[in-house]
Amino acid sequence: MFKRIRTVVAVAMLTVAAYAVAVESPGGHPDTYVVRRGDTLWDIASRFLGRPWLWPEIWQANPQVANPHLIYPGDVLSLAYLDRVATTAKVQPGPRQEAPIDAIALAEVEPFLKNLRVTDSFEQLPYVVGLEDNRLRASAGQVAYVVGLDQARPGQRYAVVRPTVAYAQPRPTEDLGANGSTTPGSGNLWKDFAAPTARREFLGYELAQVNIGTVTRAAGGNAEATAMLLEDSGREVRAGDRIVAVEAQAYDLQFVPHAPAPQVLETDIRVLAVADALTAAGPRDVIAISGGAREGIDNGTVFSLWRFGSRVNDRVAHTRFSRADDGYRGGHGTVGLPDEYAAHAMVFRTFDTVSYALVMEGVKPARVGYQLKHPDAR
Repeated sequence: MFKRIRTVVAVAMLTVAAYAVAVESPGGHPDTYVVRRGDTLWDIASRFLGRPWLWPEIWQANPQVANPHLIYPGDVLSLAYLDRVATTAKVQPGPRQEAPIDAIALAEVEPFLKNLRVTDSFEQLPYVVGLEDNRLRASAGQVAYVVGLDQARPGQRYAVVRPTVAYAQPRPTEDLGANGSTTPGSGNLWKDFAAPTARREFLGYELAQVNIGTVTRAAGGNAEATAMLLEDSGREVRAGDRIVAVEAQAYDLQFVPHAPAPQVLETDIRVLAVADALTAAGPRDVIAISGGAREGIDNGTVFSLWRFGSRVNDRVAHTRFSRADDGYRGGHGTVGLPDEYAAHAMVFRTFDTVSYALVMEGVKPARVGYQLKHPDAR
């Protein structure tokens, strides 16, 4: 399974080398190319033009391709682009004897995604007030009691979510307790290694789905709480967890990787958090980033993740230094280092001010506070 996923990602997202080192456009390329099994326009643009982000121009030069995300083995494509459009004598559709070549299908990446969402507030949501047999935690086959679901009816299904962190800048995250209040001092954890930012903004609360429940008894009479039978054994429910409607389709059915729109990169977008981890993310990890639909980010947007260049003590020219230094604020005798490439990530779920992305490939862990740049940055 993992080998199959790696193959799909390599076709649609390139390899680490192609990401990390932007190859110059080749001096020449054939006038036409016959699509083979496993090709995508993304892959073809990378191979012949040296920039995968130019795939829309190949598409525009080939009007016979109705859907750029569904090309077929045997299709003959013109590699003319920019101000040239192919003639019908040079290009032709393939035999259509094989299935079309899709973009990244949901099934290929879904095992690694996290069911997370971002909201401006959660205090008004119904919440779990108690559990069967006065348990501290409950799982599949056990009952949770909820207040605030006054209109619920037996048979209705709801998602149980947990407020986990508050997202903001300059403090990327602050942890939330069982009652939803922020943990004092938790936002100061990042100040020693996250580069300073001029942004001062609250971005939202993260709600992580922990379970699904079906209403078995509605509130009424002497019972002020609604009984909900839990279905999932993956994560346990506790008092204080919130209740929201079940989403019919949490993710897109397919993801089309593409570079961010120019206006997206005008905002200082950072890595806010790593799902189920503290600070570092590697391939197949989910990260939260400080930008969303408001900035023009959509599902499929690809970024490169960069460590800010820190400042180090110049111990050759200034021999009086006696301690290690890896800060971001310089002083006399310090030298600024260049930014360092870490990984590439593709956005899979977008909210207004925060998005979630899947780290696809990388050469080193990506950490909280890293900056997001154009995928072809160097």
